Amino acid sequence: MGKVISIVNQKGGVGKTTTAVNLAASLALSGEKILLIDSDPQGNTTSGLGISRNDIDRSLYEVMAGSCSLNDATVETVIEQLLIVPSSVDLLGAEIELVDREGREAILSKSLEDIRDAYRYVLIDCPPSLGLLTLNALVASDSVIVPVQCEYYALEGLSMLSRTIQLIQDAYNRQLEIEGILLTMFDMRNNLAHQVATEVRRHFGQKVYQTIIPRNIALGEAPSHGKPVMLYDMKSRGSQSYLALAKEILRENSLR
Repeated sequence: MGKVISIVNQKGGVGKTTTAVNLAASLALSGEKILLIDSDPQGNTTSGLGISRNDIDRSLYEVMAGSCSLNDATVETVIEQLLIVPSSVDLLGAEIELVDREGREAILSKSLEDIRDAYRYVLIDCPPSLGLLTLNALVASDSVIVPVQCEYYALEGLSMLSRTIQLIQDAYNRQLEIEGILLTMFDMRNNLAHQVATEVRRHFGQKVYQTIIPRNIALGEAPSHGKPVMLYDMKSRGSQSYLALAKEILRENSLR
């Protein structure tokens, strides 16, 4: 059975979408069949894979509205083993439209039932908020990856997210767990970054990935070219870091 992993942090600007795109690409390049779901109305994951939202007939919005299946909304990408369910601006209204719908928190979970076995991993890029779209992702997921920027408020945000995950476990999804915590935007020259990394590891121990994602120009430039960083600059530190992260995740899951 395919494993569903949400990439989530209620704080914006922590490298969440960068992680979604480049981890999905790295896993696909390793030979695994991957589905990436863009549940953020901003659609940066969709455009980051070179897909114009003007060319999309069906998106996650149509899935949430019940007018098509996830399979029908799936689009191919430039990487053969990587497929995506794109976002659309219509998702902005989804939370309001679905607020009175029975079982609204489990729409995505039920949509995944028929297709999750077709993929080794299903990755969900969540919005930087804890609304209905993120709730659907967490209810549908086996685990979460939490990107954490190495900055002053990192632990405060992690504490809030930990409480949210506990609430989801208690109310909707008892099996939900933290897959891993990913340190992002790490600047070797910055003493605070080292201090934050040390504190996160002290609090969360083995849940923190050994791989650290550095600040890297190629990671910032690749989305404007509609490519994962490994197709933009394979030799960059950003590319090599996400490839290393994919190997770490594959290795850890093979031992479970």
